[in-house]
Parts: sequence; C-alpha cells; structure tokens
Amino acid sequence: MFRLLSKESNIFSVPVYIGFLFLIIISLNILDIRDIDFFSAGITFMGISLGYFLFNKIALNQFSHLPLFLYTIFVICFYPGNLDLGLAFTFLSSSIILLILTSQNDQLRKSSFMLVGAILAFNFLVFPASWPLGVFVIFHIIGTSGRVGLNIFRLIFGIILVVLSYFGVMYLIHYTTWDKHYLPFYGKFEMLNSYFPLYVLAPVAIMLIFSITDHFKHYNEKSPISRYKYTFVLVFSLAQLITITFYMGYNYEYLLLLVLPASIIISRMLRFLPKYWMQELGLWIIVFTLVVFKIVNFV
Repeated sequence: MFRLLSKESNIFSVPVYIGFLFLIIISLNILDIRDIDFFSAGITFMGISLGYFLFNKIALNQFSHLPLFLYTIFVICFYPGNLDLGLAFTFLSSSIILLILTSQNDQLRKSSFMLVGAILAFNFLVFPASWPLGVFVIFHIIGTSGRVGLNIFRLIFGIILVVLSYFGVMYLIHYTTWDKHYLPFYGKFEMLNSYFPLYVLAPVAIMLIFSITDHFKHYNEKSPISRYKYTFVLVFSLAQLITITFYMGYNYEYLLLLVLPASIIISRMLRFLPKYWMQELGLWIIVFTLVVFKIVNFV
C-alpha cells in the first residue's frame, strides 16, 4: 500500500479525498444524523477541505498521496460527528491563516496581516482556548518579516477592530458583564485521571517523536527552504499542542488541531525510512492504531 500511496497526486486527488471523507463521516453518523449540528459540521468540513490544499502549499511531501491519505485517516479517527462550534471555527480559521502565511505572494501576505488579526480576534471570542494560535502568528512575523514592527501593528490593528466592534455590540444589547473565561488560564487546571484511550495512540506519538528527533539530527544536511518549512510546521504544532494540553480534558476531538502537522511529519518519516518493509509496516501500524482508537471511543 505504501508504494501505491507514494505515487504523485494530481488535480483530481483532493476532490476525491474530500468526497471519500464526506461519505465515510456520513456513514459513521447515519444512526444519529438528526442530532448533528449541521452548521458546526459545515464549518468543520470547510476547514478540513482547506487542509487538503495546504499540503501542496507547504510542499514538504513531493505531492504524493501519502500525506493526503494519512490526513483523511486522522480526521476519520478524531472527528466525532458533532463538534463544538468554537472548536469548529478554530479548525477553519487555522486553515485560512495557514493558507495566508504559506502564500508565495509576498504582497498578499504583507497586506493580509490585518485580516489575520481580525480572524484571530474573532476566533478568540468564540473559542478563548485558541490564544496560542496568536502567539504562533507573532513568532512567524518576527522570524520571517523584514518590517516586523509594521506587520505586528497591522496584526494588532485587525485585532482591535474586531474587539471594539464586539464590545460595542455587547454594550448596545446591555450585555456588560465581563466573562472571566476570556483569560487564558482561568479556572483550575486538572490533569487527566486516566489516559485511556489516549495511550492507544502511543505508536503514533513515538513515530512523531522519532521523526522530529531525526530531523534535528540531520538538520545541517537539509536545504534552507526545507528547514524553514519544517520549523514552520513544528511551531504551529507546538501552538496547537498547548491548546490540547491545557484545554482538551476528555474532549478528544481537540486532537483534530494536530492532524495536519502530524500527517506532514509522519509521511516524511515514512518516506525517508531506509527499507521498504519498514515503510509498509509503519503505515499499517498507524492505520491499525487509529482504527483501534476509533473503535474504543465508538464503543
């Protein structure tokens, strides 16, 4: 199967994967379809669909089917059929922001920081746990922009516009009570009492750690573009991991925030394994692990 998925994808690949994912999700939720929030599901599916286009934008996987396949399997595994509206908006906004930041058009990126700030602010208002995404964007600006101060000003200006509009509307409808949940670490942070069924995902976590370790081990051998893109993916992963660590609890659908970077990192690891049997075995271990995790949560 690995050899088949290693073939180059084409313009029809993404629509096929999106259609396949749609059919699988509908099939898994056919029994309780009346209970699905279709507005939230629509927003989530738009975010998922945009994620497919990001693989070619980031271009770390030679346009093969493997990352698209892994992305599809990860989404099927972690998507419960009904997603919190705030998390759905976060999934969509993350995809939009990544599309903007990975654009090859420098002028588009520079002129879009105000829009990015507005998206971050709106996303924070509907899902306060998304604040690490804003930190990621700031680090990205500092690391890549020639005019850091100006671009951060544009970002903050977009944030201020949305926040002032929000408070203005709230004042007009006489909603003047401050919600403490907008504070990043409001409330008591409690560790999970049980990590079941998270430890079922241990093989996937081990592969991710191995891949990241191997990347830094051979860091100087990689091209500057490859180092930059991989670092971009890792910093984005760290931002999403902060949200998962502090706010997930037993809501395992938060793991959807990591499916894009995990698919990129693992597909690269599999591609660079020295033996074909290792690549094939690694792929089947991932599929089996995710299927078991889905079954455990479904039951």
